[in-house]
Amino acid sequence: MAGILTGIDNRTNLAGTNRLELLVFTLNDGQKFGINVFKIQEVIQVPKLTKIPGGNPVVRGVTQLRGKDIPVVDMSMAIDEPPLLENSNSFVIITEFNRTVQGFLVGGVDRIVNLYWKDIKPPPEGTEKAGYVTALTEIDDDYVLIIDVEKILSEISGPPEGVAAETIDTCLEKKGHVLVVDDSVVAQNQVKRVLEDLGLDYTVANDGLEALELLKKWVVDGIDVPNFLTMVVSDVEMPRMDGYTLTAEVRKMPALEGLYIMLHTSLSGVFNETMVERVGADIFMAKYKPDELAAAIQDRMRVVQGVS
Repeated sequence: MAGILTGIDNRTNLAGTNRLELLVFTLNDGQKFGINVFKIQEVIQVPKLTKIPGGNPVVRGVTQLRGKDIPVVDMSMAIDEPPLLENSNSFVIITEFNRTVQGFLVGGVDRIVNLYWKDIKPPPEGTEKAGYVTALTEIDDDYVLIIDVEKILSEISGPPEGVAAETIDTCLEKKGHVLVVDDSVVAQNQVKRVLEDLGLDYTVANDGLEALELLKKWVVDGIDVPNFLTMVVSDVEMPRMDGYTLTAEVRKMPALEGLYIMLHTSLSGVFNETMVERVGADIFMAKYKPDELAAAIQDRMRVVQGVS
């Protein structure tokens, strides 16, 4: 156990290889769950938690970590399961999602596994806890469910904000089409809300492979895709094919030359300009700030519309 907990900082960066590492954990029963190691800052044994009067019931309390107050969410309660017991086997996974740091109380930590994104599958309809599961995989004959943490955080913080009126450039024509690529319905809806506020049409793909197949179909159908699409807004972490690999595959296709790609991901704090250049993305943006996303999309609209 100690090796798992101390080894997270030393994990190899697998970005751009269509691979990932999952930290596997359990809650109340034997079902196994996973979180991408990229999202994890550290794992600690459950500390003393200070209760928050009147707070969201799934937030079990706050802990102090190196001078910062970190809210701790009961992962079991967050997916509509019974609350976890705080005991010597419990751990808190400290994570960074969407520019915020929070802890998730879990029943136990199992191990880290190295996988290919092609082995991560969308959950079949009717899967237990399907509302909170964004993907699944099989490890040693056990199903591991990958939780849609963005959905959990959105339910705690409330519905997504729209674009502020003062952010919208009224000089721009409300025309254009955007391909949105994300496996999280919550994240899809956040981007769609911004696009609707800007007056743009959109098509949604649920992972990188679906997006790539759609782009290829458009090319076969005779569509000038780089001119048809204002841009692609793609998540990075997705089953079957991640956003890095999608971008790299697009850059191999002459018919898609010039297609503008934004990587829009909750992997804040780990992405760097070197990775953008390596896979050929045009811009990176950490989730989720609607005004920042709108500003970046409008920058691209100005180029497309020839507005200075």
